[in-house]
Amino acid sequence: MDLNKSHKAYFTKRLIGWHHNENDRDLPWKQEKDPYKIWLSEIILQQTRAQQGLPYYLNFTKAYPNIKKLAAANDEEVFRIWQGLGYYNRCKNMLATARYITNELKGKFPNTYEEILTLKGVGPYTAAAISSFAFGLPHAVVDGNAYRVLSRYFGIETPIDSNEGKQLFQSLANELLYKDDSAGYNQAIMDIGATVCTPKNPICTTCPLIDRCVAFKQNLIDILPVKTKKLVVRTRYFNYIFFQHNEKIWIHKRTGKDIWQNLHEPFLIETIIKTDVATLIKTDEWSHLKTKAKPILIDSSTQKLTHRIIDTNFFSIDIKEPNINLPGDGNWVKKQDLKKLAFPKTIVSFLEKNFYF
Repeated sequence: MDLNKSHKAYFTKRLIGWHHNENDRDLPWKQEKDPYKIWLSEIILQQTRAQQGLPYYLNFTKAYPNIKKLAAANDEEVFRIWQGLGYYNRCKNMLATARYITNELKGKFPNTYEEILTLKGVGPYTAAAISSFAFGLPHAVVDGNAYRVLSRYFGIETPIDSNEGKQLFQSLANELLYKDDSAGYNQAIMDIGATVCTPKNPICTTCPLIDRCVAFKQNLIDILPVKTKKLVVRTRYFNYIFFQHNEKIWIHKRTGKDIWQNLHEPFLIETIIKTDVATLIKTDEWSHLKTKAKPILIDSSTQKLTHRIIDTNFFSIDIKEPNINLPGDGNWVKKQDLKKLAFPKTIVSFLEKNFYF
């Protein structure tokens, strides 16, 4: 690990030079000074790649050009625009914050790091990004890109997910920050991590930091950054049954503290293993419905989330009378009205594939 003064000074100077002369990464929020739009982009980009988040940012700024418009929006409409982006608690927090700023702060966005940090859904990284990009305040961002660039350049083997590592990287980032242009510096370290110092197959030959990069010189690129915790991914088995009656489908909203909160879905039976029709109708959940009709398997899919894999079977069943013992929190929705509701990506893909909307 090389943390000497000249090594640090070289890093900041070269990074800023690269940003002003070579960085051609063009994203609509990069030149933005409106704190609302910067906040919106940062919330969308949490756990999301820039190119994936870009169309969502454009859709949101078109539908809600200012924070008052977002605060006044219908929840269902907002969740529908967010549909497919994942981590839906971000959307819930985003709405709460928009309404707090509009109603409690009279529409004025907080302009200090400490105040921004108190907003729902905003952590240290997001607060630093907003305060830097919107107000030019000297706060260094430390996101996944920054961790990777710093750990490789300085040869830091301290795990980034440890308390020691988090403190070390934040302290180093604050020291390296170019205070005359904090926004430019923060944008530069994120952009170089996203386009040059990538997780796999980094383009070292074009990197302005290559001359003093410890990881490059010591062949540590595939090792750094270091993490202590290995991500455990488990598979969940969802069985969706589309109960259909008179061109209507039974739908309800997920409200529990689980994935896809506030999104809609058809009747769900979750099992511990992949299940066929014969096994499905032997479950307690199916018996509770008190129907003699049998579902038909019509499709299957797999969706990989950060911490889990969702293995889904889609079943369909036409019933003559809607008097089976379905939960009381659902409604019969016309097929042509399904597109007005927000669904998880897995279900959206099924509905589009099978011409439901």
